[in-house]
Formats: sequence, C-alpha cells, structure tokens
Amino acid sequence: MMTNLFSIFDPSSSLLSAPLYWVSLLLIMMILPNSLWLIGPQGNKAPLTLSMVLFNEMKIIVKSKGFKIILLTLFMIIMTNNTLGLAPYVFTPTSHMLITLSLSLPLWLAIVMQGWTKKFNHMMTHLVPQGTPGPLMPFMVCIETISNTIRPATLAVRLAANMIAGHLLLTILSEQSNKNPTSVLPALFLSQIALLTLETAVAIIQAYVFTILSALYISEV
Repeated sequence: MMTNLFSIFDPSSSLLSAPLYWVSLLLIMMILPNSLWLIGPQGNKAPLTLSMVLFNEMKIIVKSKGFKIILLTLFMIIMTNNTLGLAPYVFTPTSHMLITLSLSLPLWLAIVMQGWTKKFNHMMTHLVPQGTPGPLMPFMVCIETISNTIRPATLAVRLAANMIAGHLLLTILSEQSNKNPTSVLPALFLSQIALLTLETAVAIIQAYVFTILSALYISEV
C-alpha cells in the first residue's frame, strides 16, 4: 500500500535502491535487434517507414528540412519516454512539468527568435488578424501576444496532464484489488488491461499531438 498516490511520479522511485529509468533506456537498446540500427537494404524497414510517415505529415506544414529532423527526433524522445513509463517501477519523465517545459520552451524560443529577427514584418502582421476593426486592433495585439507567449506552457501542461491522468487511473485500479473480494478481481484485471492498452495509444498520440502542434507553430514563421 503506497502512502501517497502521487509517489508514482517521484523520480527517485527505484527497486532495491536502484533507479530503473536509466536501466530501462539501456535495456531497450539491448533488446532491439541489431538490424534496427542499420540504414540500407539490410536494415529494418520499420524506422524508415515511421520516419517517412511523419515526414509526409509535416511536409505540408513545415518547409525547413532542419526543423523536420528536430520534430522527428522530438517525437521519438517523447514517445519512448511515454511508453517506457508504463513499465512497473519506471519513472515517467513526461509526467513532470519540468521535463515537458524543457522540451517545449527551447523550441518555442528558437521559433520566436528566428521569426522576429528574419521576418519581422511577417510576425507583426500575425498580431492583427485580417479584417480587424481599427478600434479593436490594440486589444487584438494584446490577445495575440498573450496567446503566443503561453504556447510552450500549453504544450507542456497538455502532455504532462495526459500522462498523469492515465497513470493515476491505473494506480487507483490496482489499489482497489486489495480492498475488494476475490470475485471482483477478474473484472478489475480486465479493466486494467483495457486501460493499459488505452494508455499505450495515448502515449503515442500525445507525442504525435505535441509534434504536430509544434510544426503548426513553426509554419507561422
């Protein structure tokens, strides 16, 4: 019985005094076949296929090839951390605002700095939507400025909140197994399996949403 429901988000969580998060990152590299790391006719087709799908998704939105590579790397990092967090005794970094904000804030700063230094007039026009009446222009500038400023925070909060919600549901269901009669255990077990499957999908979808929203922000520059 855990003393605190939120102890599952403690980065110091360990098994036998050994932090298992870094161990899990190394294990996944050891378990994957060697062909996965090859690029060529002998290599595995899965990474190349995944890369091409994401590149095709971002091709319409982002024109810069450098930003596409950054977004693809960001997607792989977030997806790996999200899915590894579903393993027992493994800390989920993306459930902490410190980690998610560290992913979104530098990217947002790079977008803003590039936009305001190289496309100043273009960035200014985004502050006033087309067709805005003259008296409302100062208010629209304030609203658009606030909207652009909170973008890294919204990205970070969205990712962290979705990871926290799913893990809390899994923890609550697992705690109920100690309080209910044996006849209820099969239903709880099936519910946990269904929720774990859903959480796996959410882990991939949230990485995709984070990446696509970042791509949309880049497209405005």
